[in-house]
Amino acid sequence: MKDSQYQQSHQTGMLTFAIDPPNICSLVGLLCTVLAIYFAILGHFQIAIIGMLWAVFFDWADGMIARRMKGRTDEYGAFGGQLDSLIDIVSFGICPAVLLLSYGNYSPWFLPGAFVIIAASAIRLSYFNVFGLIDNSTYMGLALDNNVLILAFVFLLEGILSQSTFSVMIYAVCMCMAALNVAPIRTPKFTGRWFYVLTAYALGMTAIYSWILWSRLS
Repeated sequence: MKDSQYQQSHQTGMLTFAIDPPNICSLVGLLCTVLAIYFAILGHFQIAIIGMLWAVFFDWADGMIARRMKGRTDEYGAFGGQLDSLIDIVSFGICPAVLLLSYGNYSPWFLPGAFVIIAASAIRLSYFNVFGLIDNSTYMGLALDNNVLILAFVFLLEGILSQSTFSVMIYAVCMCMAALNVAPIRTPKFTGRWFYVLTAYALGMTAIYSWILWSRLS
């Protein structure tokens, strides 16, 4: 029976799995990340932060959509889990590393920090893929998406401090978060009504960063 199910799933095209509603949501989050990387490389950090925040939003939203869907097969769920994990390494590993490198003007001194961010993300996601949650509401270590939420808040100081001072500060913050990502500490999984808190946070931060960007351009 399992072999026949596998053969049937194996004959299903890749794009058929990709157009599953939760997976579409994951891919929209990936698009936000690609835009964030693009603008980070160009040095438009406010726009990059906005893209990163909405990547978190869609990362949370895909799980909510998946849980509310009726009749979604195990194969679609397994594909979605793999897709979500691979997107996470881009959104919460590579993207913050690029942001750090760009803000540091691509100095070689920032390369170790970029490596640590990506390595910690890869280790954390590998651990989670094998062992999962400690229980239904507890992670081991700080979840990667929380890094972006913290980074967005800290980046509000960018216009207050000097570029050299803030570059050291953001470097230190990123290293602390990377350490917390792989630390043997218990952190809560924010679900349910926390999604609405995240939505309000993303909207609020988008408005603030849009205003900062507009004020600098005007």
